[in-house]
This record gives sequence, structure tokens and C-alpha cells, in this order.
Amino acid sequence: MKLHELKPNKGAVKKRKRLGRGTATGQGKTAGRGQDGQKSRSGGGVRPGFEGGQMPLYRRIPKRGFSNYPFKKEWTIVNIEDLNRFEEGTEVTPQFLKDIGMIKKINDGLKILGDGQLEKKLTIKAHKFSKSAIEKIEAAGGKAEVI
Repeated sequence: MKLHELKPNKGAVKKRKRLGRGTATGQGKTAGRGQDGQKSRSGGGVRPGFEGGQMPLYRRIPKRGFSNYPFKKEWTIVNIEDLNRFEEGTEVTPQFLKDIGMIKKINDGLKILGDGQLEKKLTIKAHKFSKSAIEKIEAAGGKAEVI
């Protein structure tokens, strides 16, 4: 068998319906929409969830409770081990990290997490710190300052 002899399986490829192209297509006149009614008109039909005037399901079901989702804070996270790239005595701020391209957005604030080890003495200014991050920064001789 050669590439030019390849063919799809029988019944695998169907011709598409060419609607509204005259009576010779087999879908002539009404183009498969039937004679009358809302669905036969252009732009006709009902919106999703419409149940013919009956109270739709999404309105019949009781809505309960409160979601805090719209008010949730999104922290930009940086781990302690990622800060080892800076020289001893560097002051690390959210704007500094953004300027060098380490983070893309500051969002609602910068949070420093304590994953890994910090080998350098740094002054780190952020909006939030985890307890383990503060311990590791101070153990390395640095300072953790909350903005």
C-alpha cells in the first residue's frame, strides 16, 4: 500500500448539508427547518434554559448561602530558596522582584513561603510571611519586614 492509495473507511466521511442552496440539494425550500414556527424563522429559537414559559430550573432551585469568592485575595507567592540568587545584603521588595522579571504581577500582595533554605543575609519586604519563612530569614541573619 502506498500513500496515494490510502482512503478513509466507508461511512467515515459524510458530505455536509448545504442548506438554502435550492431544491436540487434535497434540502430545498425550507432547508430542513419545517414549514412554520419560531424555529423556522431566521434568528428564531429560544434562549438556553427556556422551558416554554414554565419557571426554569435555574430559578426553581433555592439559592442559599454566601460565597466569598468575589472578595478572595490572591497572593503572589515566592519561596525562600528562590531568593538565594541575590547578593548578600540586597533589599528585596515586590517592585524589585517585578522589575527583574521574577514575578509577573503583584496581585493583592506578595507572600514569602518557607520552602527550601536561605543561605544569604537579605532584607525582605513583603505583605505577608509564613512562620517558617520568618524563622529561616532570621536564622540566615536577615530581616523580614511586613509592608
